[in-house]
Amino acid sequence: MGAHHLTGEATKALQGCDYLVAAQKADTDHLLALRRDIAEAHGVPLVAVADPPRDRDAAQYVDAVRDWHHARARVYEQVLRERGGIAGFAVWGDPSLYDSTIRILDQVGHRLPLRLEVFAGVSTPQLLAARHRIVLHEVGGSVLFTTARRLPQALRAAHAGRTSQPSIVVMLGDTSSLRELVLEQRAGGQPDQLGDWHIWWGANIGTTSEQLLRGRVGEVLEQVDQAAQQARSTAGWAMQAYLLRRPA
Repeated sequence: MGAHHLTGEATKALQGCDYLVAAQKADTDHLLALRRDIAEAHGVPLVAVADPPRDRDAAQYVDAVRDWHHARARVYEQVLRERGGIAGFAVWGDPSLYDSTIRILDQVGHRLPLRLEVFAGVSTPQLLAARHRIVLHEVGGSVLFTTARRLPQALRAAHAGRTSQPSIVVMLGDTSSLRELVLEQRAGGQPDQLGDWHIWWGANIGTTSEQLLRGRVGEVLEQVDQAAQQARSTAGWAMQAYLLRRPA
């Protein structure tokens, strides 16, 4: 996604900001560079703050993320206290879906006067569906949104018949867990059920490094890995999302 995916409402709000605040995760942060380009295109300065470290090896995932959010809130609070004015936070995609900026700013709002306005964005699943010219769910059906980390749980539930969920949108990760489950089924002599599912996949959707693939899982996983590497080589990063659908 880039500046051309900003809605008219978001563009107007951005132009009314005194500055944008963004977390810098590394010395070379390609997503920060994209945010900087968007800010400069609208004549708004960007204030980069060092992103607090996150414990990715913690036994309790939710607790580790909560601690990270608390640390981010303190950093954002410091910037807002020092600079004042109208600050903007550019969220990748839509702030309602797998993003915690709203939660973090709610924490900041408990410690200093803050009026928070949220503007809807164009989400990665929306772009994924548009690029592949598909609907994310079947007629009258439902769709599950989950993360790559939790995908094995969702697929094992489907395999065991504990859920009839036929369509799963996966974000925040790659296809490694899907590959492991396919190999697990094959090694156990089970029918290649996951290999028969259909996948609509994309990386860096809406950018110049965009990659797209679709097909049977068992037939295109190798190509997906190659395409993800191509996106990473071109842009320096690869943000992946995909839809899985069980065969009828």
